[in-house]
Amino acid sequence: MARKAPRDDVNEDGIEIGPPKEWAAGIPGVTRSLLTANAQMGVGRTLLTLAGVNQKEGFDCPGCAWPEGEHRSPFEFCENGAKAVAEEATVRRVTRDFFARHTVDDLAGHTEYWLGQQGRLTEPMHKPEGSDHYVPVSWDDAFSLIARELRALDSPDEALFYTSGRTSNEAAFAYQLLVRRFGTNNLPDCSNMCHESSGSALNETLGIGKGTVSLEDLYRADLILVVGQNPGTNHPRMLSALERAKREGARIVAVNPLPEAGLLRFKNPQRPSGLVGKGTTLSDRFLQIRLNGDLALFKAMSLLLLEAEEAAPGTVIDRDFVETHTHGFDDWAEDLRSLDWTEVEEATGLDRPAIEEAVREVLGAKSVIVCWAMGLTQHKNSVATIREVVNFLLLRGNVGRAGAGVCPVRGHSNVQGDRTMGIYEKPPARFLDALRDEFGFEPPREHGFDTVEAIRALRSEQAKVFIAMGGNFVSATPDTAATEEAMRRARLTVQVSTKLNRSHAVCGREALILPTLGRTERDGDRFVTVEDSMGMVHASRGRLRPASDDLLSEVEIVCRLAVELFGDDPHVPWQEFAADYDAIRDRVSRVVPGFDDFNVRVRAPGGFALPNAPRDERRFPTATGKANFTVNDLQVLRVPPGRLLLQTVRSHDQYNTTIYGMDDRYRGVRNGRRVVFVHAGDLVEQGLADGDLVDLVSEWPDGERRAEAFRVVAYPTARGCCAAYFPETNVLVPLDSVADTSNTPTSKSVVVRLVRRAPDAG
Repeated sequence: MARKAPRDDVNEDGIEIGPPKEWAAGIPGVTRSLLTANAQMGVGRTLLTLAGVNQKEGFDCPGCAWPEGEHRSPFEFCENGAKAVAEEATVRRVTRDFFARHTVDDLAGHTEYWLGQQGRLTEPMHKPEGSDHYVPVSWDDAFSLIARELRALDSPDEALFYTSGRTSNEAAFAYQLLVRRFGTNNLPDCSNMCHESSGSALNETLGIGKGTVSLEDLYRADLILVVGQNPGTNHPRMLSALERAKREGARIVAVNPLPEAGLLRFKNPQRPSGLVGKGTTLSDRFLQIRLNGDLALFKAMSLLLLEAEEAAPGTVIDRDFVETHTHGFDDWAEDLRSLDWTEVEEATGLDRPAIEEAVREVLGAKSVIVCWAMGLTQHKNSVATIREVVNFLLLRGNVGRAGAGVCPVRGHSNVQGDRTMGIYEKPPARFLDALRDEFGFEPPREHGFDTVEAIRALRSEQAKVFIAMGGNFVSATPDTAATEEAMRRARLTVQVSTKLNRSHAVCGREALILPTLGRTERDGDRFVTVEDSMGMVHASRGRLRPASDDLLSEVEIVCRLAVELFGDDPHVPWQEFAADYDAIRDRVSRVVPGFDDFNVRVRAPGGFALPNAPRDERRFPTATGKANFTVNDLQVLRVPPGRLLLQTVRSHDQYNTTIYGMDDRYRGVRNGRRVVFVHAGDLVEQGLADGDLVDLVSEWPDGERRAEAFRVVAYPTARGCCAAYFPETNVLVPLDSVADTSNTPTSKSVVVRLVRRAPDAG
């Protein structure tokens, strides 16, 4: 399977490649933020909007989920946050005239960047079956169409209800309530594709699928390991937190296949020294690990800690913590002693002395935090790897005390809150019991489809209706050709969106686009709430006039659909929910643990912290009642001769599937995205040269997948590894290549070969 580059993709001959940066932010970050904002919003709107980002009486950034501190800067946003706000608050508009000029097939031929640059959606649009054009439709007719199609299904399980991470707590709670009231748990969401592996591992080992640290813990840590994460691009405000941690005395170890500018040196644009000085060196040590080598690394470090304890009993392992609060230590330790160092070095690409140096950092630290992102979560063995991270921390009692713990860094700003509100295809019985007791109906108990299973169900026509509350499902998911084929088989697809994306162009036989309010916009006198990556819940209040008078909030869309679908519902007061979000929060407070007095507590400046048993009490609500050591087999991922191991990554000019521009400033790329980063030594072995044009080909039992026309860039990545941007390379990830347990696509370990293109094929 191959997918050609869209016709308006930048001419790859025009790509400019320079040296990668050795520092992040500084004056260029400020300049790019303001230029992008002014281009999209104008000067006055820029000042009004950016002044409210992440403020206690403002709105939550629609970008990442990094938390805000108690004391906030007047400019509590990063470069990519400014871009996200500018994209949403743009003055550009997509009207019915635009859709009259462009067929669906025409839209499908454009890039994500082009689609996103057209502006905000302004009214509901309908693509009738057999037509290649969207035409205007009234809200009433749109809801009537959806309800009619849902009622016509043979089973509620023939419908899929997707959710992206930017949906508010109130909208998410109402949405899952509608879905379960309809009779299914088919609630796939973006978590299935990113941090599902984290939740699977942490629930099993610690009893909670979230991190166990607060922002203050970062400032009190002695050692912070940043593993499989590029905060300079994906969570830029984290750099400020790491800078403060350094000032407080922390040491930082970066573990990654790519050297990333943000973890080398940070020039904080909110400090004079960051604008005119050298900035702060963040990483004290860089372990350039081979892709998929993290499980081997953490097993090796733990083994060295066990050996250090044997050499000096009572000085390394926290025996009191292990004996009082954990289960399974002896079995784990016995397994660890059989570790083969030859396999460790092969898996990690690191020699033993480099790992021993890292362990010396651990031995010198009383409190250790491990942070990670999708570099750990998107491999076949991701759940095992994260379980091994937990083993490493439990050994020295680094969970449940100040300055220590696990820190999975989430992506979208409310992806964690959506899960808390019940957006989950495998809901726990206690949550369903609480819904039953509160609303008086019996929710479905059978597990629903996750994201990968949803695509399979569409492909087999087991599912017939697809409804997405935000996001860009087609571009975010793996196996692009298979996903597109599956979506086109749907009887009806519905996208609740603020802007155009590829999922509007790759749609069902009949399709609806329902435009909604953004975070930046006023929703009458109502506000919504979000949960950040560290379990803080706070209010978000937009301040801009809506992009169109014909927009509805996500909550209103859900509730009006529910009224159309259920009529006079004796169980749920949908019309009250649509009018008054306090009414939703009152119900949340009685259904979701930790939300007592929700309406009162969330009105306090800065909101409130959700309870976290491992962090707050050293209590672990697992099957054993303790934190669990687990045995995880090391299986070295061996790549056949002539192949490389590919990871998909973001550029600095994108957030998830939203493309802000065609540059990647930190990696030295300008004017294009179809590039593949390869170590110079691997290029020699492959018989390629910097600048060659190649196809990327992945090989699987069901056939090859091909991403065409990528420019080779010699780059200092780990040997045997390469990297390229998604969504362009999602086509290479098979639908059936998923992580054990979590079912997350394996986008960070794809075996590929590079095939030079003929001169006339470029």
